[in-house]
Amino acid sequence: MSEHAESRISRPSMKWAALLAGAVILAAAGYSMKHTISCFLLSFVFAYLLDPLLVTLERKNIRRDYGLAVVYAILSILVFFFTVFMVPLLTSRWHDLVASLPGYIQKLKQLSSNLRNGYEPSFGTAEWQWLLDSLIGNLDKMSGKLGAGVYSAASKVAFNLLNLLLAPILVFFMLHYKREIQSELVRWLPPNRKELFLQIGSEINRSVGGYIRGQLIVSLIVAVLSTVALYFLDIDYALLNGMFAGAASILPFIGVILATIPPLFFAYLKFQTFSALLSVVAAFSVIYFVEGYLIKPLVFKEAMNLNPLVTIIFVMALGEVMGFWGILLAIPIAAAVKITLEHLRKGDFFRVP
Repeated sequence: MSEHAESRISRPSMKWAALLAGAVILAAAGYSMKHTISCFLLSFVFAYLLDPLLVTLERKNIRRDYGLAVVYAILSILVFFFTVFMVPLLTSRWHDLVASLPGYIQKLKQLSSNLRNGYEPSFGTAEWQWLLDSLIGNLDKMSGKLGAGVYSAASKVAFNLLNLLLAPILVFFMLHYKREIQSELVRWLPPNRKELFLQIGSEINRSVGGYIRGQLIVSLIVAVLSTVALYFLDIDYALLNGMFAGAASILPFIGVILATIPPLFFAYLKFQTFSALLSVVAAFSVIYFVEGYLIKPLVFKEAMNLNPLVTIIFVMALGEVMGFWGILLAIPIAAAVKITLEHLRKGDFFRVP
């Protein structure tokens, strides 16, 4: 084989090796700067959600600068009312929850102890005793770590509030300089592959944009329905549990399980009846049935058709690296990778223009 042929064979391998090395370096840099990237992603999502509104205003012959002023004025009013009415309510409920959690844990330990003393199984007595002792021991450990865990979560919430203060500034510049940013990115594209990259970008934009906007609507609906259902079931902290259910709906497949655990915990400790647990399960079953078979088909215009295993892997990996925003954007990123790989499989990147 000639040296020229060997060089032609080795070039694609070198390109793929360089691409893989770049991906590894990018992942390592992303993990080391995850807080900065988290703030940027928060701003990007807000800008992505607001841009269609600005485009609509531009079609009505309203300049982008004036449209930005209108949008920020509306958002300022909404933030003002949220700060005046919702923040004090959420803060008070959160403080009540933090103060009450040790009592809930103690009550759960007492119930477990009563179960151990009052239940005499007909077989496997030693095994059942060991299981109940282990449960009570784990509850002791959990109650000991509860305070540290709650305050650690509170510190993360405080950091995310700092991101919320920085986000409006980044969102403004992203929206204001959108065309300049797009033009600069297009200028860096290889001339012989520019049309292909623009086509892939358009496909990703339709898929990802529809998902992000749709997921926001779905999460809000699930949060409202869950809060209302838990309020009528007289479950403690219905608002906080409902908000958690809305956030958990972002997670595919396991979100419904995670959303149900806290209400079941509070329902059992308050009522201590099987019917109370059954009522919570029935309520969430109805809510997630409505979400899966009525709301999502109406909200999501384009299905992503992602493999469930791939979806879970992306959610776990990006959640580990970037936290909440990694979980939120895992499915859009997986969809973008799928679209790119589909064009790669078709050989679009190797065709001579």
